[in-house]
This record gives sequence, C-alpha cells and structure tokens, in this order.
Amino acid sequence: MSAAAAISAAGLPADTLRGLLGSLCEALLAARADGLALQDAASGRYLHVNADMLRWIGLPAEQVVGCTDAEIFDAELAAGLRAAAQSALAQAEPLVSEHRFDRNGLRCRFDVLRLATPPAGAGRRWLVSVWIDRSAEHARDAQLKNALAQIEQQQRAHDTLRRELAEQGLRDAASGLSSRAHFEDQLRREVDLSTREHREFALVFVEIDEPSDAVRAQGDAGAQAILAAMGRLLRGGTRAMDASCRLDERRFAVLLSGVGLATAHSRMEGLRRRCATEIVMHGGQELGFTVAMGVASFPHTAQSQGELVAACEAALAEARRRGGNHVTLAAIRLDDSAPR
Repeated sequence: MSAAAAISAAGLPADTLRGLLGSLCEALLAARADGLALQDAASGRYLHVNADMLRWIGLPAEQVVGCTDAEIFDAELAAGLRAAAQSALAQAEPLVSEHRFDRNGLRCRFDVLRLATPPAGAGRRWLVSVWIDRSAEHARDAQLKNALAQIEQQQRAHDTLRRELAEQGLRDAASGLSSRAHFEDQLRREVDLSTREHREFALVFVEIDEPSDAVRAQGDAGAQAILAAMGRLLRGGTRAMDASCRLDERRFAVLLSGVGLATAHSRMEGLRRRCATEIVMHGGQELGFTVAMGVASFPHTAQSQGELVAACEAALAEARRRGGNHVTLAAIRLDDSAPR
C-alpha cells in the first residue's frame, strides 16, 4: 500500500490530506528520506511504514503496522520516540529531533522530522514522520576525528623524537654532559662575550684519577658507572649559565660563566671533595674515585681561547704531578696587557 493510500484508508479528510502531503513533500525535498511512517496520534500505532524503514527496523510490515513503538523497539528507544511524538503533537510546525540507538548490532543515528495533522472529525489526529539516516555521515565524522587525533599524536611523538635526537647530538650518552663540539661552541661564545663586555670567566679541566682495584675488577661496566656518577656531580654542581662536557675517556671540561679564579677554585675544591666521598654502587660493590683539576681564568691567566686552554692543561698537569685528588690554579699574568 502506498503512503497516500494508507493515509486515505486511515480516514483523513481531503483538505487535511492535501495539506499534510504538501508539507510532507517540502520535507522530502529538503532532505533525503530513509524512512517514512504514519501513526495514529492517540494510540501511537503505525498505520503505514515504507519499505526503507522496514529494512532498517528488520521486521516485516505485518509485525510493524498496528503496533506501537513500545512493541517494536526496546524500552529506552521507545520512550524517546514517544516523547518526541508528543512534542510534535503539541505544536503546529514540523519538529526535527535526533535519535541515537543500537539496532541489529549497528550504531544508528537518525534525524526525524515529525508533522502532525490538525484535529479532524471527533478530534482524531495523525502523525507523519520522515526518517533521515545520519549514521554513515557521523561514522565518517568519527573516523575523521579519530584520524586527526592519531595524526596529532604522531606529530607529538615525532616532535618528541626530534627533540630527543637533537638533544642526543648535543650530549654524551655515558655522562649526560654536553658533547665536545657543543662545548667548544659555548666556549667560543663565552670568549667573545667576555672580550666585548670586559668580564671574566673560568675554565676547568677535570681528569678522573687512576681507577682503584675495585673499579678495575668491574671492567668497562665499572668505568661507565664512574662516568655516570661524574656526570651527575658536574650537572648538580654547576649553574644554568655554566657548561660542562666530557672530553675523552677520563677527562672533562667545565665553563664557569662570570666567575673569577678565586671563586672557581672554591667551587671546584668543593666538587673535588664530593667526588672523593661519593659512593658508586655497581654489581653489589662500592666504587669510589678521585679527580685532579686545573683551573684557569679569562682574561687574568690568558687573553685568547688557545692560551686559556693551554693554561688549563698546564694546571691540570701540575695537579696530576702532585698525585691527583688536587685542584691547581693556573699562573696569573703579571703584565698589563690584560683587558681592564
């Protein structure tokens, strides 16, 4: 039976039928209809359901026509449909409502346009509903949203990895300190800044003394544990504006920005004592170590980067000559050529 035939069979007056069909046509032109139904307003029983709606309901016409929402759908959906129907009946204009529910294992989402007829003879009314399936549209939106979220997550992971790789390129893996190349760039900048602003800074070379028998017994693993401990102590004993790096197997360098020779000696002496008392646990053994240090300053012990490095090397050699576990200062220049 067609929709028009079903409406006529329901006993609608001709003028009501024409007005209802006109409004219904406008609704169908405004949106693609995936379902069409006619209900008795008082009882809520379906008088007609088209083939498209029967397909997604999943029941034959004889199990739908003559039944109410409560007899076809689960209680929650039926209550929502009935509430929307009552709202449509309470107003003269068409009403659009959204319904979301699970049906036959699928997540469904419909926009439903409801149009109620004016009261006919004996006050009887009918309700036409046009069902527009939005399930695929919203599924695509959800997929797009998930895809965008995944892209954002991947981008964050990429950015994190890029930062880590950049950081790894600037740091020594064993000690966690700056790489030698990065440190030398910082040293050049510090020399340039100090020359232009007539300020001082200190350079320190640190060398781990000959390992103890306990460290030797641990082999490379023991040496790596000492390197890691030395890195922690250097990072903890320097300020944000300072810099430290690992030069080679047992040697390190420290740049103390804006610090004079006396202050640098005091700070490095404190670090030497911390190294001498540091207990490094590895393989169930307590490992200890000591360091020798040479301290030079710019411009008081040297007036160029090359001279500064040479003065620092000489001071470190003197600390080693004294048996290690010692901090030695580079000789201060006595001429008047240093910048004031």
